[in-house]
Amino acid sequence: MYTRVQALVSAAAAALLLLTGCVAASDSRVAARSAEMLVEHGMEGLSTQQIVDALERVPVAERSTELMASVRPDRLVLSDAAREVELPMPAGLSYVSTAPYASRTHECWFHSLTTCRGELARVPVHVTITDDETGAVLVDEATTTLDNGFVGYWLPRGVEGTITIEHEGRSGSAVFSTADDDAATCITTLALA
Repeated sequence: MYTRVQALVSAAAAALLLLTGCVAASDSRVAARSAEMLVEHGMEGLSTQQIVDALERVPVAERSTELMASVRPDRLVLSDAAREVELPMPAGLSYVSTAPYASRTHECWFHSLTTCRGELARVPVHVTITDDETGAVLVDEATTTLDNGFVGYWLPRGVEGTITIEHEGRSGSAVFSTADDDAATCITTLALA
């Protein structure tokens, strides 16, 4: 005897299977669109870290006007006119990019690999990054700012620290955090004095 309860259970099971099928088909379409987007923008087969490093180093004059790339502490968000892809950051790492400045800067929270520009492009700097809790020096190197005026580093998650940059006898410091998923990845408050 087929009871009303059995009918409801059967209907619920059928709805669940249909919904699961729709979600799986939807996920499949999203994955296909994501893969297509990565191919179109020359990023097929690259890790999130490789994509961030490559996009950060593209000369400003050669940057795509169609692609947006936003660095979040826990993911990279790529988008164009039709699609959006989110790629997870490497386990235990966040990317923080800093644009030291002498006279002008811009407000920024999540670093844009395609649109952010700092004042001091292609200049020699010395960068020191320390973990404020432990005093550990995470970075201590002489380098050159990129064509976009930034220097970026892969840093451990869960750190609160200080970035100090020196250029031509002037220096400045700014605090940073990789402790949560809303932390800034774009440091534009580092004034050289």
